[in-house]
Amino acid sequence: MNKKESVKFVSLAIFSFVIGGVVMFALLKWTPLISEVIGSTNTVITKDGTQVYEKSSLAASVNKIYDAVAVVQGYQRDELASTGTGFVYKTDENYGYLLTNQHVITGMDKVTLIMTNDEEVEATVLGGDEYLDLAVLRIDKSKVTQVAQIGSSEDMNIGDTIFTVGSPMGVAYRGSVTAGILSGKDRMVSVSVSNASSNDWVMRVLQIDASINPGNSGGPLLNVNGEVIGICSLKLVDDDIEGMGFAIPIEYAMNHVESLEQGQEIEWPVLGISMSNVTDTVTLYRNGILIDSDITKGAVVVSTTDGSGAANAGLKKGDVIIKLDGNEIKDSAYLRYELYQHQAGDTIEITYIRDNKEHTTQVTLGKSSS
Repeated sequence: MNKKESVKFVSLAIFSFVIGGVVMFALLKWTPLISEVIGSTNTVITKDGTQVYEKSSLAASVNKIYDAVAVVQGYQRDELASTGTGFVYKTDENYGYLLTNQHVITGMDKVTLIMTNDEEVEATVLGGDEYLDLAVLRIDKSKVTQVAQIGSSEDMNIGDTIFTVGSPMGVAYRGSVTAGILSGKDRMVSVSVSNASSNDWVMRVLQIDASINPGNSGGPLLNVNGEVIGICSLKLVDDDIEGMGFAIPIEYAMNHVESLEQGQEIEWPVLGISMSNVTDTVTLYRNGILIDSDITKGAVVVSTTDGSGAANAGLKKGDVIIKLDGNEIKDSAYLRYELYQHQAGDTIEITYIRDNKEHTTQVTLGKSSS
């Protein structure tokens, strides 16, 4: 090869390399392979049809849920008394069905929904439960424009991206989207039901850092695919705490939704006692119960019901229940949580303290629909 041919060959090689690089970059940028090379890019279609390419946008996922979400408004004597969020999780031939939180509609004379097209629709409350903090609403199918896709919280990992759609602070901010990460799973959070003065129930929930506020209750928690993995239920509020929200895992809700649709009251198992916390010295004193100062955890038996499983097993006033089937009982809220993992008719083992000595007994659970 002479000098002239060598120069020509080198020039051709350089030209080919440059053109090849340009073509390869174009292929990478405008095909899904770019996600593996330079990061995730989503195509967002605007209302006028323009395509916008934005790295890590959730817009496509939001579009899969947005019109399934509605504002839930509760009225007492024709006055607005409660505001929350709900979402359509299924339809049949005639109706659309929404999930929300029970505390949003408890005690309401009328419940209405404001859909994303601004139409206000009266809803029928089919059923709800205060311990589940879930309620099912029904509307005419013609009012439904989108149905949520149900996902799985069990498939989620800590650190995964999540987002919410809801109505923080009521109608004025309906349709608000907030995003964050899954901060924790299987968190045990004590809450109060039935306007109790102290926490009397424990919920196993998902912890998130996405902003949720009053009005978000009952709204969907979603994964990056726009699938519902939880139901926003409460926010831990404290002057020293920021960015801790909680959601009921969707699996827990769907396990009970059929009963709620049919208006059936959830039959919780009954131990057959009234109880108080070890720390509730006023109640204990009022009932003439003295607890050793070394006992700092447990649920104290205040009385037993004649003929109940507890009475038949020999439990009596002043006993301090510290374990149920080997699981530690911190207070009455934890006792209810462990108890409600069982069914009426089950036999459980109770560990308790009486006269500063530890005892165990077997209790057969009764049932109650209250």
